[in-house]
Amino acid sequence: MSKQEGKYGNSVRYMSLATQWMVMLLLAFWLGWQLDFKWIAWKLPVFLIILPLLSLSFSLWKLIKEFNKPRK
Repeated sequence: MSKQEGKYGNSVRYMSLATQWMVMLLLAFWLGWQLDFKWIAWKLPVFLIILPLLSLSFSLWKLIKEFNKPRK
């Protein structure tokens, strides 16, 4: 491992995970909004609540899995 990788390796790793998390949440909110208010036209935002919670659960599982694997 070079000095460059050692110095910025963890920062880049955390930034990429945070970016993935935010993109996943934004997509879940957008899809929930589209499903609830545009396509199905429900007044109660069921998918707007369920999809972000599912994406948070999935991303937390992925985060735990990522940090528990050994680093090379």
